[in-house]
Amino acid sequence: MGRWIDRTDFSPKEYARFNERLADNLSAFRTLLDQKNFGIGKRSYGAELELYIVDTLGQPLPLNRTLLDELQDPHLTLELNRFNLEYNLDPVLDSDRPFSELSESMKLAIAKLSSAAQGYDARILPIGILPTLRKPHVGMDAITDIPRYHALARALRDKRGSDFHINISGQDELDLSWEDVTLEGANTSFQYHYRVNPNEFASAFNVAQLVTPLVLALGANSPFFFGQRLWHETRIALFKQSVDCRMEDPLSQRLPARVFFGHGWVRHDIYELFAESVYLFEPLMPICSSESNHQKALAGEVPSLDELRLHQGSVWSWNRAIYDPVADGHLRIEMRALPAGPSVDNMIANAALMTGLIEGLKPHIDKILPGIPFRYAEHNFYRAAKHGLDAKLFWPEPSEGTLKELSVADILSSMLVVAEEGLDEIGIAGQDISYYLGVVKNGLAARMNGARWQLNVFEKLSQKCSPQQALVELVDRYYRHTMTHRPVHEWSEKI
Repeated sequence: MGRWIDRTDFSPKEYARFNERLADNLSAFRTLLDQKNFGIGKRSYGAELELYIVDTLGQPLPLNRTLLDELQDPHLTLELNRFNLEYNLDPVLDSDRPFSELSESMKLAIAKLSSAAQGYDARILPIGILPTLRKPHVGMDAITDIPRYHALARALRDKRGSDFHINISGQDELDLSWEDVTLEGANTSFQYHYRVNPNEFASAFNVAQLVTPLVLALGANSPFFFGQRLWHETRIALFKQSVDCRMEDPLSQRLPARVFFGHGWVRHDIYELFAESVYLFEPLMPICSSESNHQKALAGEVPSLDELRLHQGSVWSWNRAIYDPVADGHLRIEMRALPAGPSVDNMIANAALMTGLIEGLKPHIDKILPGIPFRYAEHNFYRAAKHGLDAKLFWPEPSEGTLKELSVADILSSMLVVAEEGLDEIGIAGQDISYYLGVVKNGLAARMNGARWQLNVFEKLSQKCSPQQALVELVDRYYRHTMTHRPVHEWSEKI
């Protein structure tokens, strides 16, 4: 999306033209999907990792442009706030050890960024929300100075017409108004991409929606915001509220939020999700291309669908449907709910678990879904975000014909064999399966994830120093552990 945005002001005619182009794109996409061999190809595994830049006291440093200019690495992109960067890993194509390859690429990327950051007495930190972040660190002075982000900030603010309201209750409570979208930039994610063939997309996406609460609870790593102990994965609530452009009158509140879990199970194919985005959400940045998408699709060529992809990038579903014209065109699921950190091993293990569950449950999903209406899956998602490994979720038991409320740890433990079978079915090497699912199994046995580790260490530190100093010490300990890349259940909590 960033390549196409070079200004911040748009006319009504441009919005009208963009809507016409969206309709043309949708028609072209339908034509493309109806072609017999479209999108059939080898599996691919990819990831984007968002990162904080901090000083030795854990305070955010606005150095993203400096590091980008110094490294000149095409994998590196700027994020909304000047203390964040994103590294886009090269996709792994049709490998039997894709998770080991992703892991090695991620470690090399972090090492490269860390080496450059050391020249500025800075550290690179993969963490969902920086515990030491404070109100003076964010605001319009913190926004990365590129047209894309200024256009986004202006469009969302203009649509809302008032300050954004943040209200999150956990162990502590946060209630504040904020005049811009920069609180969204407090969230950093590990976004995992998995390619699927078009005829399998509905089943794969539905499984991803079903199991995302499980993996989110396991991967929770964002328990602090502005010094308050909120949700175990506070990113989920903060992201939704920090860009909610709906006005606060009752009618507007009935409209869907632009950050959402979903509106129902996919019935047929990916087209439904793209059409839903067009029908439900007004465009934010109406930049039009000149390509004749429908004509190209009718001619058997692969259209770019620039407008549709740009619009999809301004609608933030936690599992996002992706159309990519690269490699003769293909489809992916982008799983966006997981936070950055706590370690490379944890992030890659979560990706392996997600992949295994998708492949293991995909053949059975049509029998499972009648037992769990979509609103229960959505409820599970927010429960998992709030309570992490302490969450209790609704889970279908097709063999018993019941919907039960079970602990997320018990559900995950029972699902490990399904994930193992799924990974084995698609030819993942036994070494990758045993190692990364072993990280999951051992983390469950220890009942430990990033959120619990942070909360436990903060509680112990708070007995010896002020809360503010405890957070500084917490970030320092977190940094030293995460740079080992070892899973969080192996980290020490000794003070």
